[in-house]
Amino acid sequence: MADHASGFAGTLTPGERPAVLAIDLMAAYFTPGSAFCLPSRDCLESAARVVEVARVAGVPVIHTRVEFAPDAVDGGVFVQKVPALKALAGGGELGRFMPEVAPRTGELVLVKQYASAFFGTTLASTLNAMRVDTVVIVGVSTSGCVRASAVDAIQHGYVPLVVRDAVGDRGPEPHEANLYDLQAKYAEVIAEPAARCYLKGGGTGADPGSRPSRWASE
Repeated sequence: MADHASGFAGTLTPGERPAVLAIDLMAAYFTPGSAFCLPSRDCLESAARVVEVARVAGVPVIHTRVEFAPDAVDGGVFVQKVPALKALAGGGELGRFMPEVAPRTGELVLVKQYASAFFGTTLASTLNAMRVDTVVIVGVSTSGCVRASAVDAIQHGYVPLVVRDAVGDRGPEPHEANLYDLQAKYAEVIAEPAARCYLKGGGTGADPGSRPSRWASE
């Protein structure tokens, strides 16, 4: 893609109190035959590595998943627009977390009905209470819930770091286009090694914001 236009893609400096936000790493995205199934598990494996580093470093990990009431009434017109979401009504196998990143005791799980992890949940108040200043985002999908959550993160005053290797979509075009746009306007898009280095220091390690082009492409 072309370079960002002048006046875009400024640099955000990550803070010293990060949390990892693991977005919707559910069976729906990794089960053949599911309408949501991704073409690769690479992002799941990358997300698992990022999550494990956070745990070792004592950085909070927060998980989200999607579930609707049995009649999906709480999905409103979103379910009308995306009928495939009805597969997540009333719980079930597609809504279970993948074992590679399954929440551990003490890790917060937020159940949501819409794209953003912030919309209709307690995420913002929880992050505020924890004095978090930076969210390291992994999960799916890049063009949907990851993007919406990153946009809401910056709107709530948190620095969003989207881990390129640890997010995925159903095709390369929406994945790359949305990463490009997130870097231009809403987030720092960083590579997995940069994310792990940052988290190992509990937020005081290498600064992904100091060298944006390198961190985004490694």
